[in-house]
Amino acid sequence: MRLSKLFPLILVLLPDVVWADPSPPPHPLPHSILVIDTANGPVQFDVEMANDSQSQEYGLMFRKSLAPHAGMLFDFHMNVETSFWMKNTLIPLDMIFVRDDGTISSVAPDAVPLSTTPVPSVEPIRAVLEIGGGRASQFGIYPGEKVHNAIFGDRIPSPPSPKSSH
Repeated sequence: MRLSKLFPLILVLLPDVVWADPSPPPHPLPHSILVIDTANGPVQFDVEMANDSQSQEYGLMFRKSLAPHAGMLFDFHMNVETSFWMKNTLIPLDMIFVRDDGTISSVAPDAVPLSTTPVPSVEPIRAVLEIGGGRASQFGIYPGEKVHNAIFGDRIPSPPSPKSSH
């Protein structure tokens, strides 16, 4: 779930305010294929696209599980410095912060479920990919690697074709 940059300021000014939980998006989110080039080879994910503020605020809240090759891609449509938190998120998540050229800026592994501690980007980024906690390490996903998706202006690499035997 995305944490607004204004949140700390508002919290300081209004410490007794009770924050309402965001409403779920009114419709199922669109899906997209995302591929990350790793030293171990490409890793493919089926991601839900959080393209607007309502879907970004709700994120993966209240989910009880996430398939190994599933995730959510938060597209901010421009470079932003942002923070996420895990309020109402029941499962641990790895947060992968991605620059506008599709390279991974940083990875925040195993974000703690239900925590309100902000998890910030370390620089302006275009998108954040959330996947199941521990998956980045399991798949060998690290800063500097390339993420392929239409939002980064590229096409998903085709899988290698089987070699024909003659």
